[in-house]
Parts: sequence; structure tokens; C-alpha cells
Amino acid sequence: MANTLPWALSHTQIAVEAVATIAFALSGLIEGARKRLDAVGICVVAGLAAFGGGTVRDILLDRRPLFWVQHPGWVWILLSLCVGAMLFMRARHLDPTERAMQWPDALGLGLFTAVGTQIAIDASMPAVIAVILGMITAVFGGVLRDIVCNEIPKAFSDHRPYAICSFAGGWVMVTAHAGGLPQWGALMAAASTATALRMAAVLLDWRLPAWQAGVAPKDRSEDPPRR
Repeated sequence: MANTLPWALSHTQIAVEAVATIAFALSGLIEGARKRLDAVGICVVAGLAAFGGGTVRDILLDRRPLFWVQHPGWVWILLSLCVGAMLFMRARHLDPTERAMQWPDALGLGLFTAVGTQIAIDASMPAVIAVILGMITAVFGGVLRDIVCNEIPKAFSDHRPYAICSFAGGWVMVTAHAGGLPQWGALMAAASTATALRMAAVLLDWRLPAWQAGVAPKDRSEDPPRR
């Protein structure tokens, strides 16, 4: 009998998670370069962006080993990517911008949403929990990246839909799975939905309503006495 892990990923899931990891690593690398971090700092930020969300997902699902421990080659790919990108940007005198970070971030958001939701479905989680775990997989890497870079996470502060795009993509994954769509088709449908929604939010400047603090009523006891 083959000794297979109950949470072993299919080749399609591994491919999607690998591309998502590289995309988020690029977003972390660009953010670290924008903050003028040193080489170690850039590698750490890129690693948090790439592996943070999946690590939180695996902890919540009690999956061992963690996905990046199970596939250590991705750590070498991450380190090689960071070194190569830093040398390339220095040689070309490129100035990384926040807008440049948004495109790999949007791609990683969609891909991690799809594979995170699929992993939760494979673990027999209820639909809403699978969607939430997919959203955690997609969002928490960016949250950790921004916290380490001493910023309020953009997922919570830039008012353009982010987690909501992932949430929508997760439900596409659940619906496609329930409808019997092949796994690769369900993954592509969910990833495309979340990524397209996020790109549209950035390009069209869709905004969520921000919290508006009300003006406190004036304390009448502080009024000067009338004469």
C-alpha cells in the first residue's frame, strides 16, 4: 500500500501554489526595496509575504509538515529570486513603486485564494469555513509583509476591495466544486475571479466606505455664562 499523506496536493494544486508563492514573494521584495531594507530584510519580507498566509492556514487545519517545509525547494527558489531581483534592480537603477507591487500582489491573491479554498475543501471543511481559510491563505501574507514594514496593512487601509475579492473567489471555488467542475477548471475560475476583481478595483479605483467618526455633541456645561 502506498504511504501517501491525506493532505497530499495534486500536481495542479502544487503548480498553482508555486506560482502564487513567487507572485507574493515579488510583492514582498518590491515592498522591502521601497523601504530600503538590506538584503536580509528583503528576504524576510518576501518570505513572510510568500509563506505567511499558507502557514496560518496549515496551522488552523493542523497540517504537518507546513507546505514550505514539505517542499523546501521553494525556499531556495525564494532566496534565488530575491538575490536575482536585487541585482537586476540595482544594475538597471530601477526605483520600485507601490503600483508595481500591486500586480504580482493581485495575481498571488487570486491563486492563493483558489488553492487555499481547495485545500480546505479536501479537508472536508464546511463551505463557509473553506472560503474563510482560502481568504486567510490569500490575505495574511500581505498583512504580515506590511506589519514588518511598519505600515497599516493595505488589506485594511487602502479602502479598495481586497479581502472581499478573495471572498468572492472562494465562493466561485466552492460553487465550481459542488457543480462537478474538474479541479484545474475550478482553480482557474476562482483564481481568475479574485485576481480580476482586485485588478479592476485598482484600475477603476473602486472604494469601500471608510469609517466616518461622528462629531461629538458640544458639552453645554463648558459654555461661558450669559450676561
